[in-house]
Amino acid sequence: MREPVQPLPQTLSQLAERLGGRVAGAGERTVSAVKALAQAGAGEISFVVSGRFLDQASASGAGVLLVDEGMSSDPRIAGRDLLVVDPEQGLPVNLAMARLVALLHPQPPTEPGVHPTAVIGSACRIDAAAYLGPYVVVGDGSRIGAGCALHAHAVVGRHCALGSGVVLHPHAVLYDEVELEAGVTVHAGAVVGADGFGYATHDGVHHKVPQIGRVVLERDVEVGANAAIDRATLGETRLGAGTKVDNLVQVGHNVRTGQACILCGQSGIAGSTTLGDAVVLGGQAGIADHLQVGDGVQVAAKSALFESAEGGARGGIPAIDLRKWRRLTAVSSRLAEMFRRLRAVERRLDDAEKAESAEISNPGNSKAEPSGQGG
Repeated sequence: MREPVQPLPQTLSQLAERLGGRVAGAGERTVSAVKALAQAGAGEISFVVSGRFLDQASASGAGVLLVDEGMSSDPRIAGRDLLVVDPEQGLPVNLAMARLVALLHPQPPTEPGVHPTAVIGSACRIDAAAYLGPYVVVGDGSRIGAGCALHAHAVVGRHCALGSGVVLHPHAVLYDEVELEAGVTVHAGAVVGADGFGYATHDGVHHKVPQIGRVVLERDVEVGANAAIDRATLGETRLGAGTKVDNLVQVGHNVRTGQACILCGQSGIAGSTTLGDAVVLGGQAGIADHLQVGDGVQVAAKSALFESAEGGARGGIPAIDLRKWRRLTAVSSRLAEMFRRLRAVERRLDDAEKAESAEISNPGNSKAEPSGQGG
């Protein structure tokens, strides 16, 4: 069994050079690992993603702090060794942190080869630089590209195509005729290409509509554990390049997304809906079928979208335009006061109406007007 790769210590100056940042403090300090603020020690680096964590950073035992230019002069971290990055130069702290982890904690390499227990169908093309782990199954006519890693019990159906560097984690399943472009990752238990949910109901009986389309995941798509992406009824379900799908997400048949979309955990997209580029669905958000969702739309967690949305819209709960949602939220905080004032006005009106009714029904109780005489 291969031992895990150990962290690769580097000096602070080396890290700054590789990241394109700068050093404030002891550049010769050796950094061995990335840790959270509460766990980091003297030989480790931690990160401060925003100013609200500077108090925690001040109390942290981390030998080095990763901060942006705006935080580097804060007195709470004065005298600390810093690795400083500049968001205006395209390097925010969160991106720098991701690169630091890759530098200091590299993933163990996967050696090419096919495990003896793997089952490979006829007419398959398996690149010599691919890895097929224990009990992997590859169906007839499928192609596995260079650098692919299919881990234990992964299943690839018939006539699938996997580009270079695709990773299937244990128990990931691709049904027939699924295409994964270069760099796609599918995590454990995810299913790509199962039948779409299509039925024709007649006289109370649900008749299955055969789902004969396919699924295409473009380059660098990542699919979380136990997510489900259904095949199209006739054409294709397609996720755009760089789209990231969280755990337990449902993508219905014939759905198409643009590039760099984010689908958070337990969100769902019903069939034949189209998403533009950089759409974000919060956790447990849902989108109804046959809708058009424009570029950059953001749907808040637990919300539901029942109508198409123009590009750039940001939805609250329920999914209405964020500006309108803010106005409604501001008003709702004053509803109790407004209700009390309304009841007071209603009582005054009721009292006035009762007085007027009493005057009309008892005219003798009112003072008579003096009668005028002509002269």
